[in-house]
Amino acid sequence: MSEELKMPRHVAIILDGNGRWAKAKGMPRNYGHVQGAKTVETICEEAYKMGIQYLTVYAFSTENWNRPKDEVDALMKLLRSYMQTCLKTAAKNRMCVRVLGEKSRLDGDIRARIAELEEATRNNDGLHFQIAINYGGRDEIVRAVKRVAARIAAGEVKPQEITEEMLEADLDTAGVPDPDLLIRTCGEQRISNFLLWQLAYTEFYVTPVPWPDFTKEELIKAVEAYNHRDRRYGGLKEG
Repeated sequence: MSEELKMPRHVAIILDGNGRWAKAKGMPRNYGHVQGAKTVETICEEAYKMGIQYLTVYAFSTENWNRPKDEVDALMKLLRSYMQTCLKTAAKNRMCVRVLGEKSRLDGDIRARIAELEEATRNNDGLHFQIAINYGGRDEIVRAVKRVAARIAAGEVKPQEITEEMLEADLDTAGVPDPDLLIRTCGEQRISNFLLWQLAYTEFYVTPVPWPDFTKEELIKAVEAYNHRDRRYGGLKEG
């Protein structure tokens, strides 16, 4: 890897292709999800070694509930297991973990494990790792607007006083910088209701590689592509 590569501060990834990867190998879709979870662990470690400070992954969307029940059940079982694994990984790598999304639809034991994970890693100074679970960009914005509306109703703030910063403070990602780079695996070219507010100025990188096959080398390719972009904000070149 070139020493001259400028690392994006925050990388977001849409983890796509687990099921197709498994099907191509003659295996059930759940096998792909299990391998995909292992890839998350690997990329967390490699991203931090490369100098990336924030990593956000799209693990389970609000739309994923529409998948077959046996697949959803298997994903929830995998999530329970992953919370335990992530707790051990975070302790070893000083990773600070936050779960994005509407947690109320998740089973109580999963919510408890999420709370334990977030509390145990809150003060860690390694990679800031966000996992989007039961997450939808539109849902996140609606929830934030409702909180602001409640303060207006209580007389704490006037409508004309609402700012972008005020709304951002009520998003799931409050305090986390917007992604510099979004990676989507398995070739699909859509946002899929992910971080709709936060991706306003993000560079996109799409790779045909399915998520279980995504490696450190693939991450480097994405960062190299990011380095070749002429990033501009409002017509002014970044930096």
